[in-house]
Amino acid sequence: MDSKKDFFRDVYEVVRLIPKGRVTSYGAIAKYLGTAKSSRAVGYAMNASGSQQKPVPAHRVLNRNGMLTGKHHFSPPEAMEKALKKEGIKVKNDRVVDFEKLFWDPMIELEL
Repeated sequence: MDSKKDFFRDVYEVVRLIPKGRVTSYGAIAKYLGTAKSSRAVGYAMNASGSQQKPVPAHRVLNRNGMLTGKHHFSPPEAMEKALKKEGIKVKNDRVVDFEKLFWDPMIELEL
């Protein structure tokens, strides 16, 4: 396996651990994986996550401000917001309401 596939696999493993009704950020996942400057690569992994046999709840991964910046990679784009709302997460103007309260930090929630 190449390092990109390993990285994507690691990202998917973390994302699958995010509880329903909680959200995290690309940067928090990158930091947890020991690659703090690779939040963009986490985004690339989320873009490719639809091809996984085991579902990856990519809708729970947002930018550092709680914005649904990845929504354009969902089909249709409204699907990201709809999936969050289905889990009881309020979204207003493409931003998660109470983002800080709902934030799931893998550095705290998971043991390394």
